[in-house]
Amino acid sequence: MTRAVAENRKARHSYFIDDTLEAGLILTGTEVKSLRAGQASIGESYAVERDDGLFLINAHIPEYKAGNRNNHEPLRPRQLLLHKREIERLRNAIARAGITVVPLKLYFNERGIAKVLLGIAKGKKQHDKRATQKDRDWKRDQARLMRDRG
Repeated sequence: MTRAVAENRKARHSYFIDDTLEAGLILTGTEVKSLRAGQASIGESYAVERDDGLFLINAHIPEYKAGNRNNHEPLRPRQLLLHKREIERLRNAIARAGITVVPLKLYFNERGIAKVLLGIAKGKKQHDKRATQKDRDWKRDQARLMRDRG
């Protein structure tokens, strides 16, 4: 069973998620302790390719309260751990127009290792967001009608 630390619920609203991929993170000790305390925000974060690797940018992991002067920087870029094949696939996806790699969920797996679920996404336009909302509302009303009918 996995334990979610942070979830990017807005990503499914703002993007069409084509594919997902699990990646590890290179973290410092105080970052892991802060994550275990359940403190993180990935709402504004994204992945970018640089220096032969993928990095998670704008992921906010607050400083560990009981940390000393060697505490980590909350918004530092964090390297993602992926196989070369996966990095190449994501690099090619990013090179295409309109494709973004966004984190969907930050969690600890069964072995207690911090992982991030990445989504290969294409941005939605405003009319796409309205259509998605309309479909969701209709399905909710339809389920309510069916439940009330017995």
